[in-house]
Amino acid sequence: MRIMQVMGSDKRGGAENFFARLCVALSRTGLEQQVVIRRNAPCKQDLVDGGITPVELPFFYSGDIVTKLLLKRRIAKFAPDIVLTWMSRATSVCPDGPFVRMARLGGYYDLKYYRSCHHLIANTEEIVDYLAKHGWPREKASYLPNFVDESDDRPIDRASLQTPPDVPVILALGRLHSDKAFDVLLDAMALVPRAHLWLAGEGGLDAPLKAQAARLGIAGRVHFLGWRTDSGALLAAADCLVCPSRVEPLGNVILEGWIHKKPVVAAASTGPAGLIETERTGLLVPMEEAAPLAAALNRVIDDPALAGALAEAGHARYLACFSRNAVVGLYLDFFRKMVR
Repeated sequence: MRIMQVMGSDKRGGAENFFARLCVALSRTGLEQQVVIRRNAPCKQDLVDGGITPVELPFFYSGDIVTKLLLKRRIAKFAPDIVLTWMSRATSVCPDGPFVRMARLGGYYDLKYYRSCHHLIANTEEIVDYLAKHGWPREKASYLPNFVDESDDRPIDRASLQTPPDVPVILALGRLHSDKAFDVLLDAMALVPRAHLWLAGEGGLDAPLKAQAARLGIAGRVHFLGWRTDSGALLAAADCLVCPSRVEPLGNVILEGWIHKKPVVAAASTGPAGLIETERTGLLVPMEEAAPLAAALNRVIDDPALAGALAEAGHARYLACFSRNAVVGLYLDFFRKMVR
């Protein structure tokens, strides 16, 4: 069984991180695999560190004729049984051929880019429902979950982030984008006076969010960390993970909190609401509301027994449903089924 995976993104986000993580995990099973990425994509180093030398193509734009021709030549040379493309840019340049053509979706994308696929993979059951509602045959869509980095990291030194050793630390991870609702989180932090916030991510809202923190009088307790590659070390040192998103189709950060045994507080957007059983594996609060978010964060900070119970239950759910071994096994079984 020969698999080619193709990613045309030049960004660094949840989909790109999981793409590299899955490629590396599959390669360690002995699967014959070729990985194709955009030239100098941020995920390249993760692949190389995992023992994979990716093929690099231009991916100038969606439908790019040059990249389509180059990819067609690579496919002819490798002769895969399956070509799995990730997101619309890679899918738009994938040619037809004597192989199973499939794409993986991690969001509610426009299906016009995917009509020529034989099968679609969704990383939540809600996305499968979305595909069916928009005319995609349900029997040609499959749910396969994500897994996250399972490294056992040492806690980062709080002093290196100008954080006192004895204060509760809340961690938020993600792009500084309106979808992530970090503006709501900052409003909530004004109502959580004991805690410091580590906000790890970069994006266009960096300056407005810093201005908001200053306006609220919490700038001394909010630490903008920029893009980080050490989320495991941050989680190991933090007391709680928060996901305040307005739009979150899956919520990889919740899985990261669970694997590191941290209590999770999240707004009830689609992904978190599908993952978390509130009061058992985490706390869900209404979207867009700072006061309930602050109340949930204060509960976790003030009640160590609750925090511990949420962390243990979340960890158990991760191991049962989202571990690397479980997800890789699901992908391999799915590939065999598709080839047959």
